[in-house]
Amino acid sequence: MKRFWKAAAPVRGDASWTIELDGRPVRTPARAPLQVGHEPLAQAIAAEWQEAGEKVDPRAMPLTGLANAALDRIAPEQDSYAAGLARYGESDLLTYRADGPQELIDRQAEAWDPLLAWARRRYDVDFVVTTGVTPVTQAQNTVERLRHAVAALDAFTLAGLSPLVTIGGSLVAGLAVLEQAFSPEDAWSAVTVDDAWQLEKWGSDAEAEQALANRRAEFFAGARLLELIRA
Repeated sequence: MKRFWKAAAPVRGDASWTIELDGRPVRTPARAPLQVGHEPLAQAIAAEWQEAGEKVDPRAMPLTGLANAALDRIAPEQDSYAAGLARYGESDLLTYRADGPQELIDRQAEAWDPLLAWARRRYDVDFVVTTGVTPVTQAQNTVERLRHAVAALDAFTLAGLSPLVTIGGSLVAGLAVLEQAFSPEDAWSAVTVDDAWQLEKWGSDAEAEQALANRRAEFFAGARLLELIRA
């Protein structure tokens, strides 16, 4: 899409904010009005549109994309979407440990044990931790309590949480960022321990670095959305 507007601005309504381009409201891909309930998020989305170049790159507008997802995809099927995210707790990255070498085992423990300890305290649950890739079954009580925590979230919070969970592979790490128990930087470092190890031991290439950078950008976009709707 080519840029056709001069100015983008948030406009306050009765109970929400819309984004307008030269006075015309922005719509989602499903043609719904792009409405958000938090002024800081509305300001940030408007800034994405204002800063867009002559040829619009959707990848440079991650908050707009997440807001579109909240309205078009998540809100109409919120219960099933939340259930899908909650299922990551059944096979959380943090519960599958390497069986060697010792340096990697130690790095995983250093990064992942504090997150699991936080979740145990916060949700009164426990986790089965294993080595290798053989599936393990988490206690039903753990699964249910994590599912309940996710089900209680609104569509925009789910939109922000989603990339944290799906890109990181860890529901626990995503919830820790959501609840401000861990910073996005610390959570990202934790969920990419294996990536960092591989890069150190086997070297990197441009394609691998770009893929990791893309994942990081999506992860931090989700964290920023959560920050903006808390403001």
